Amino acid sequence: MVFLFLLVTIGFLVLPASGDATTDTIQAANNVYVSNYTIDPAVLFTGDTATATFYVTNGNANQSVMVNHATFGDNDILLTSSSYVTNTNIGPLQTRPFVFSIGTDKPAGTYYPSFSLSFTAGNGMYYRTPVKVDNTLLVMTIADQPDSFTQGVKETISVQISNPRDNDVKNVIFEATGNDVTLTPSKTYIGDLAAGTSTMVNFTATADEPTTLFMHVDYGNGDNSHTINTTLPILFTTDKLQADPVMSNIVIALNNGTYDVTGDVTNAGLSNANGVTVTSLSPAVPQDPERNYVIGTLKPDDFGSFEITFTAPDGTT
Repeated sequence: MVFLFLLVTIGFLVLPASGDATTDTIQAANNVYVSNYTIDPAVLFTGDTATATFYVTNGNANQSVMVNHATFGDNDILLTSSSYVTNTNIGPLQTRPFVFSIGTDKPAGTYYPSFSLSFTAGNGMYYRTPVKVDNTLLVMTIADQPDSFTQGVKETISVQISNPRDNDVKNVIFEATGNDVTLTPSKTYIGDLAAGTSTMVNFTATADEPTTLFMHVDYGNGDNSHTINTTLPILFTTDKLQADPVMSNIVIALNNGTYDVTGDVTNAGLSNANGVTVTSLSPAVPQDPERNYVIGTLKPDDFGSFEITFTAPDGTT
């Protein structure tokens, strides 16, 4: 009888110990929390996908916590990857990341899906997270262009690219294309463009014929590709600021069948006239000693004198 009494007594003492272990497990789960989270990209376009990462920290100094289910999303922000459904141990004072792929087809706005985490002890944790959707595009503006385009003349064009979004974008590439025009450079890699900032792209265009420039900016919002476009017509017009060489004071002398012509060249325009050279054209035939005469550069309102010699067929005036 004494032996049986001891067995019953020992069994009675074990039961409270099991109850304390369960209570300790529940209390340990209460010290587990979301210490940080990231969403990349931070702001989505409608139709974009993103990566959401939640960092769960076990605040217990001496006890591990076992979790068996983690998920993220709702009817607005859809989970496109799998949930965590296997048991996962988080050691004392350790942090465990939970990574999800998400997407949405909702219009612009802020949505509040929940991150949920279950514990083997039977309780759970819920953490609501704002996810912003904004369909604001990058902006491309022609910041500077010539007053007019001239056939075969190289002109500089400046394009400003601005990011009015609340998040950074990456892999920004500018490209210009067009028929009958030489573009240098035709493509420029910009890289990252921070939220609320702008950058300038300069390139030159030399047109052989009137044409249209097509300008594109490709960029990534996270791993999602987006594009903006604009055009610039190139029409040939008179440049009011261009150089305008004018001949004056022409004197023609004929000596033994050779014409000797002297005169002045004045730049009546508003830009430098570079590489000014005076020569005779067919049917005249340039002759020594002055087959052609190089004046060089003429500034606005500046002039240079010249002398050329040539022969011409009889009867040519």
